[in-house]
Amino acid sequence: MSGSHRATTYPSYEPIPEPVYGVPQQPYGAGEAYQQPVRQDHYGEYGQPPQAPDGYFEAYEQPFQPSQSYAAGPEPVYAPEPAYVPDPAYDAGSVYDAEPVYAFEPEPVRQPAPLPVAAPVGARAAARGHRRKAKKKRHGKAVMAGTALLVAATAGWYTVGQDDAKPVAAAADGPGPEGVSTPDQPAPAARAAADRQAQTPAAARSQVRSDGSVAAIPGLGADFVAKIPAETTQVVLASGQDKNGNKNTVTLWTRTPEGRWLAGETWQGHNGNNGWTADHNEGDLRSPIGVFALTDAGGRKADPGSKLPYDKDPSFVVSGTGFFGDQLAGSFDYVVAINYNRVPGNSPLDPRRPMGAKKGGGIWIHVDHDGPTHGCVSIPEDKMAELIRTLDPAAHPVIVMGDATSLAA
Repeated sequence: MSGSHRATTYPSYEPIPEPVYGVPQQPYGAGEAYQQPVRQDHYGEYGQPPQAPDGYFEAYEQPFQPSQSYAAGPEPVYAPEPAYVPDPAYDAGSVYDAEPVYAFEPEPVRQPAPLPVAAPVGARAAARGHRRKAKKKRHGKAVMAGTALLVAATAGWYTVGQDDAKPVAAAADGPGPEGVSTPDQPAPAARAAADRQAQTPAAARSQVRSDGSVAAIPGLGADFVAKIPAETTQVVLASGQDKNGNKNTVTLWTRTPEGRWLAGETWQGHNGNNGWTADHNEGDLRSPIGVFALTDAGGRKADPGSKLPYDKDPSFVVSGTGFFGDQLAGSFDYVVAINYNRVPGNSPLDPRRPMGAKKGGGIWIHVDHDGPTHGCVSIPEDKMAELIRTLDPAAHPVIVMGDATSLAA
């Protein structure tokens, strides 16, 4: 076959038509809008129901309604705004009334009231003031005489003790821990005397004699006066400042042969931490109110010269601190037993309680320790020694004790 040529004939090319998938192709004429063919499935592309050529939604079968906002129509014609007509009431040329100016009246200046002028006493004195010329006053001698009389009257009223002495607190219910308070501040002698005069009833002041004696002890009511034995000529008065207070003043009063009373020194002291009570019980931290005899004394220190039976015993000792941290040591160096719930004629250390232990006991006058006590009455140590030397069994001494209000009832 070499050198020979075999001609091959091929058929002419015919394009293969695209397959038809069951959707007939619609011919479109010139100028016609394209319409989406209706799909055979329920939802179209992107899951939205396709729009049918006849204007219905296939899913909801509702006719398509074009939006009113985009409907073509003539543009509305608006009425022109009315021309502005000015109100004659507010015309630019009108004049307004000016705001009134208020005047304030100045506050009147108050003049100080004139000092009262002492008028002459009595009709005759008033008449003499018009008839006679005033005599020259001799100021020097009159003032000196008045001052001397005032000093004598003050000295006659009371004999004031040494107020600069350190006040001491008393222990209640016998030996044992006691409360403490801050030390009392000593008052000046003149102030103490004035305070005592202010507390003295007018009836007693009017009966003061030149020797300073009074008919009755100031501050005591009829009930307490009646409880003082007729044979008693020495009374220790312990008057508290308040029913619930723990500070008091102690004064020794002496009855004269005529039945009048003379005041001795006044000392500052303490009583029970919770105040005073007319129904004392063990542990209530109150001092009993009443009138009690004083028959026995004692202490850790030697007898300072007592006329009462004196029991020197080392058992009169206490230690520790009181209610406010004060030191109790030395509080029982000198004591005078107060005959409250005890057997008279025995040492203050005698533990017997005739009314029972519940009513407490061991109520003494003893050395102050700058604080309240469990129920005792306390005065400074040097005054305790002086009191022990002064009390006399022949005078049947008693103590009248309580708050000032209770004592005056």
